[in-house]
Amino acid sequence: MKRNIVQCLSLIFLLTIVFGCSQEPKELPYLGNKETVEKLVDGKMVVDTLYHKIPDFEFISQDSVKLTQEFVAGKIYIADFFFTTCPTICPKMKTQMLRIYEKFKDNPNVVILSHSIDPRHDTPAVLKEFKSNLGIKGTSWQMVTGDKAKIFEIGQKSYMVSAADDPTQPGGVVHSGAFILVDKNRHIRGIYDGTVPAKVDNLMEDMEILLNESSSNNK
Repeated sequence: MKRNIVQCLSLIFLLTIVFGCSQEPKELPYLGNKETVEKLVDGKMVVDTLYHKIPDFEFISQDSVKLTQEFVAGKIYIADFFFTTCPTICPKMKTQMLRIYEKFKDNPNVVILSHSIDPRHDTPAVLKEFKSNLGIKGTSWQMVTGDKAKIFEIGQKSYMVSAADDPTQPGGVVHSGAFILVDKNRHIRGIYDGTVPAKVDNLMEDMEILLNESSSNNK
């Protein structure tokens, strides 16, 4: 009887190892609209899927230099929307973004892109001081300003988050507290509540997944 129990326990242990090791690694979804197209590959027509992609952009950084999509080329990045005088969710967002910055600041394949939605006040000089006060060094975390309409447009239509004027809200604008995870090909792979530590933990785990994705994945 005792021998049978030992054998059963051994079998359970082995099955746990086998099935545990055979689990497929987590794959992150592609968010946003997608479409299928036909294209010619090696003389044959095949169906390919085109995923929602962040378009080319041009803003001005805290260092008063032009910053375009070339800055994020070949890297994964986190995007968010804020303004320096925000009295509500922004302080929580920046506390959480600092966690991401501290963890990945030495990884050349990770950058952070924070968009000000109050460009009239948030000049490059203001953003530079704000960045310095947060203790951020180097170029891995960029804060950008520019034409308000273009910032609102890329937030709403491309990053799929709220960013708009609203005189009823503190500061006269309303924006999402989301952190948007974008892969090396500018596809959105996740949107997380940047005010909740547990959600930011999930984001950092998913960042590791993207960093390990094959660089040949050019969907």
